[in-house]
Amino acid sequence: MNSRTSMVQREEIIRRTVYVSDIDQQVTEEQLAALFVGCGQVVDCRICGDPNSVLCFAFIEFNDEEGAQAAVNLAGTMLGYYPVRVLPSKTAIAPVNPTFLPRNDDEREMCTRTIYCTNIDKKVTQADIKLFFESVCGEVYRLRLLGDYHHSTRIAFVEFVMAESAIAALNCSGVVLGSLPIRVSPSKAPVRPRAPRLPMH
Repeated sequence: MNSRTSMVQREEIIRRTVYVSDIDQQVTEEQLAALFVGCGQVVDCRICGDPNSVLCFAFIEFNDEEGAQAAVNLAGTMLGYYPVRVLPSKTAIAPVNPTFLPRNDDEREMCTRTIYCTNIDKKVTQADIKLFFESVCGEVYRLRLLGDYHHSTRIAFVEFVMAESAIAALNCSGVVLGSLPIRVSPSKAPVRPRAPRLPMH
């Protein structure tokens, strides 16, 4: 694979990608992908942004350029409380926000043992998820269930004791927990222990 081929491929991916901004923070990747699914096949959808900011942005990659061109016409569509802005992307889908990426070898190793699980039924508890993955894949070291009751589904980061368990867990994508099929993908971010809040001076 020489650099010229990869440049051409990259440019081709960029032409198939749109940059969406002014996304209401309540909007999930599933809801966003659902908005654009009429434009063409969505290959990847990644919402990025600061959790403390009201609005997020996202990159959506389509299977072909026509999908991306059609997506630009959806600029101004209301999603949540805000009309989204849609522009042709200047980059391929960016890697995850670097502050969330592993900072050292220990955290890189943690990532190999961690999965990101989405589309979790709200009725499913943290104990249910732990029990499910432990019965199928192996011992869970740490689990963080995220999301609140305003969203229709929740997400979880599950860190296993062994990397093999995390690999096995990827085969659980599509298994129904509660009433919904979960989606499991490798995590790009380690599950960090929550930092102690520093006292305000």
